[in-house]
Amino acid sequence: MCAKTQRRRRGLRIVVWSLVMVLVVAAGLVGLVLWQHSYDMDEQRVSIRHGGHTLNGVLATPKDGRKRHGLVVYVHGDGPIDATHDDGYKPMWEANAKAGYASLSWHKPGVAGAPGNWLDQSMEDRAKEAAAAISCARARPDIDGDRIGLWGASQAGWVLPKIAAKTPVKFVIAVSPAINWLQQGRYNLLAELRADGATAARTKAAIAKSDTTRRLLERRAAFEEYVKATRDDTGGMTADRWSFISKNYTADATRDLRALRGIPVLLTLAGHDVNVDTADTERVYREVLDAGGALTVERYPHATHSLLKQSIEQSDVKTTLTALFWPRSLFANGFLDDQRQFLKDAG
Repeated sequence: MCAKTQRRRRGLRIVVWSLVMVLVVAAGLVGLVLWQHSYDMDEQRVSIRHGGHTLNGVLATPKDGRKRHGLVVYVHGDGPIDATHDDGYKPMWEANAKAGYASLSWHKPGVAGAPGNWLDQSMEDRAKEAAAAISCARARPDIDGDRIGLWGASQAGWVLPKIAAKTPVKFVIAVSPAINWLQQGRYNLLAELRADGATAARTKAAIAKSDTTRRLLERRAAFEEYVKATRDDTGGMTADRWSFISKNYTADATRDLRALRGIPVLLTLAGHDVNVDTADTERVYREVLDAGGALTVERYPHATHSLLKQSIEQSDVKTTLTALFWPRSLFANGFLDDQRQFLKDAG
């Protein structure tokens, strides 16, 4: 056999083995993704009737063989969020299942084919929606109606106490909630400007625009007036969003929090939260709820507003890879374990 033929065959073998190794690695990665996204719980689609509409939801239940379980009802934060929050809720649902609790969540109106428009809702509307979902859940034979509680993040901080005022709940988990809408907005604005290293001139201009927006809201200005006042620099504001803010900008949880007195409340706060003034939130929660001794505060110094690890969230690549291969590792250390333990204690 000539040397040229031998080299050709050797090269062919190298190519074949390289392709085999690529396929093996690819199969391994696919297997890892499937394994990491296989959660120890059962999921089923559910429908909830409310206000002449159907809420499309997901009920995740433990695989422990019990006929009835307690329930954690999920109340979303801001934005067009579907029932699973793009699967971001599932690690938490699994933690709930390990504590013996089912989890219930649903698409916001207008999201994932659901009827309606979430931007048409006030905080009171959202509370009524959740109360209707709890009523439906209590009628289910597989749910223990005496062990139903709430989980809510960010904007849900204005909704959770309103729900508790409408229907009995066993516990509340409040994740990064704000107290006052306008104060939160100003805090967020200044925090983001500092994080961006904004100049004094840029900061002054941003504050002036924020003050103009507040004045327009106070006199119930139309969206067209807002566009004119900002000289078309709307920053992505739409007519629907302006309407939503107009309905809700006076929100303040201070008085409503009284409905949570005597109820076990887990308040979780992040150390790198540019959305919410966590010191103010903790102060108000303690002033309103601490007298009854039912408030537990957990702080996660290396977490962001969404309770993800800051080291991961600050990189889109890290966030994508972690969500794909190690979704449970997205969250701050101890976050899932603390919620699981809280549920066990509350139960």
